Amino acid sequence: MRFKYFFAILFFTTSATQAQLSDLARLDFTFIPNKGSDVEYTRSRFLINYPVKLKKEGEYLLLGIDYSNIHLRFKRDELPFDRNLLNDFKLLDFTIGYTKPLKNGWRLGVRFQPGISTNLTAKSLNANDLVFSGDVVFIKKFETDIDKPSRLIVGLSYSQNRGYVFPLPFISYYKKFSPDWSYNIGIPRTNLQYHLSENHRFKLFGQLDGFTSNIQNGALVNGTDTAEIINMSLINGGLQYEYHFTDHLQLDVRAAYNFSLNNKLKDGSNNTLFTIDNDSRSYFRAVLRFKI
Repeated sequence: MRFKYFFAILFFTTSATQAQLSDLARLDFTFIPNKGSDVEYTRSRFLINYPVKLKKEGEYLLLGIDYSNIHLRFKRDELPFDRNLLNDFKLLDFTIGYTKPLKNGWRLGVRFQPGISTNLTAKSLNANDLVFSGDVVFIKKFETDIDKPSRLIVGLSYSQNRGYVFPLPFISYYKKFSPDWSYNIGIPRTNLQYHLSENHRFKLFGQLDGFTSNIQNGALVNGTDTAEIINMSLINGGLQYEYHFTDHLQLDVRAAYNFSLNNKLKDGSNNTLFTIDNDSRSYFRAVLRFKI
């Protein structure tokens, strides 16, 4: 069982977005309309993971691939940069994860993800397209009350293709406090869940999301500066509905309000050159997942 709890935290992607379920495969679509802003955002994502049991008791290796296509559709023609250079981005991560039991019921989880994040306008990769992500976490499942299970995860996460390009604490405390209710408090995601039935669940959630990518050959901004990085970061919260077809196949549909949404073009020293107007408050996402 502790194997499942480790993989529950290994799949928090980059972006901003994370899954706290033990996904073996996932199809994921996110849409932010351009109402009240200069840009429309869509993200299509696919990932697949394969766990490998190692010789020592309780030790596992995780191998996987995580691919996203991000499309930006700009509304205004008079923006001070070439929109064709910034409308399509590819993110590809290769996942290598490892877990082992520790003393006193704790478990160690380590994940490393080398990959690329780029607009591919040069038609070939270069060193600036390369990115990496990494996580180190410690997991503890509490079994004092079988009807009200709880779990604590603490650690540190870093990603170069997430909307927040600096180390973030990973904190997650899960508690089922009644037969129909549970909560998860933490960073980068918090939720309150109502278990309507075995097949239907509802969540109120808050989360961090976004992406960062290299701009190959740069993009001229205002005719003087060259943007080499695009960064989108957001904080939102809303309602999530889950339908469980089986114990292993699940559909999530989410609608959220964006409390904070930033789209920035930056130079190679991470200085902001231009902020793309984006006051859109709507966020929609659908996820189909096959899990352990």
